[in-house]
Amino acid sequence: MTAAYRELERRFARIAAIGDALGILSWDSQTMMPDGSSDGRAEQTATLTVLAHELQTDPRVADWLAEAEAAGGLDDWQAANLREMRRTHRHATAVPGDLIEATSKAISACEMTWRSARAESDFAKLLPSLSEVLRRVRECGEAKAAAMGLSPYDAMLDEHDPGARSERIDALFAGLAGFLPELIGRVLDRQAAEPAPLRPVGPFAVASQKALGERLMRAAGFDFTRGRLDVSLHPFCGGATGDVRITTRYDEDDFTKALMGVMHETGHALYEQGRPRDWLSQPVGLARGMAVHESQSLIVEMQACRSPKFLCWLAPVAQEAFGGTGPAWEPDNLRRLYSRVERGFIRVDADEVTYPAHIILRYRLEKALIAGDLALADLPGAWNDGMRELVGVVPPNDRLGCLQDIHWPSGAWGYFPSYTLGAMTAAQLFEAAATADPYIRPALARGDLGPLVAWLGVNVHGKGCLYASGDELLTAATGRPLDAAVFRRHLESRYLGA
Repeated sequence: MTAAYRELERRFARIAAIGDALGILSWDSQTMMPDGSSDGRAEQTATLTVLAHELQTDPRVADWLAEAEAAGGLDDWQAANLREMRRTHRHATAVPGDLIEATSKAISACEMTWRSARAESDFAKLLPSLSEVLRRVRECGEAKAAAMGLSPYDAMLDEHDPGARSERIDALFAGLAGFLPELIGRVLDRQAAEPAPLRPVGPFAVASQKALGERLMRAAGFDFTRGRLDVSLHPFCGGATGDVRITTRYDEDDFTKALMGVMHETGHALYEQGRPRDWLSQPVGLARGMAVHESQSLIVEMQACRSPKFLCWLAPVAQEAFGGTGPAWEPDNLRRLYSRVERGFIRVDADEVTYPAHIILRYRLEKALIAGDLALADLPGAWNDGMRELVGVVPPNDRLGCLQDIHWPSGAWGYFPSYTLGAMTAAQLFEAAATADPYIRPALARGDLGPLVAWLGVNVHGKGCLYASGDELLTAATGRPLDAAVFRRHLESRYLGA
């Protein structure tokens, strides 16, 4: 190991520490920070963001990278770490520091405006600040595109998922569009022939909902000595290395949504808590892209916790937690509740079958906005048209429409495809895991996610960025790259009994 490589490790450890500080500040701003503190928080966030950028773009980093690459002599993890350092450096140096600072400030301001605009269902209120975010994000994308030889949108995709390209996503999403409409129709027809599920009657105290959520988190292996559960407007997983913060939102009339929201974010958190201990401060110790990250939330929520076996265990546990009685609390009714397919307005509440349509809509819109083919002022109308075409419903207001997600106000452009790519990845990983370990499915019937999480720990969590892309990791874990046929097989099995 050369002196240059050791210097790089020290440098990137400092960058990781700044990233952890930003993670806690972001968590605080979305959970506990007083509204009047937003200006100061924006300045703090911008200062740390610029500091991290300066550490990444120091001209000496390029020299150290070249020297370490020329010297060689690294083991597999060190070589992968050097590759990830190079990738991070390439993204960072493409964008000048003043643009990084301006973008960070625009995002902080837009996030705060989004909260009130969403509550008031007032897109016009968000338009000026979101326009500034879009302008800055587009400038960043154009700078990265020039440096990487990509289109601006592909450069944004690559930042979230190394190697992701719109051409491939177009093909994958076209494959989904080829069978989803017919599948949705068949599922809705089948549901119509069944008794409608009964919804347990509340109110369900928030304290009881939180206690049940924490019980399930422990069953999944969440370490509460290195993380916590809180409340936010939009559920998320964040925080810092060794201090993973997840949030949910509660409805006292319906415990079912928050519970699965908790388990969704727990899947993310388990990935963060399971990253390779020896490499936590290094790029190679990070998660392997956002599609893989989404697969971890969805394998816990959709593949495991919404499975009929797990719900048979959960039904009496939930009945005890809330003092429920009667047919609404029976396992088969809970199964029908958690597998109900409906055409709805809200992405985060969408079922597994219609969810991809929500993502395809956002994917189309953000590509058009970045390319300049759609004016931001026309977003509400374009959103409603797309919802009519893809989902079959039209939102009655912007709160239920284009204001529902925080992603664009927070600067996360090129992120949305990872949700559906993650769902496909989750199906493929679960199929491989259940084949490799025959105890996984029976354990779910006992409320035990241990065998599944253990398999994920070896094949996903503990691998960090050892592999250069999500497809490489998926191929190592399952024997093949992402295959939409596996996702289709899962949907048909669960919702049609095929």
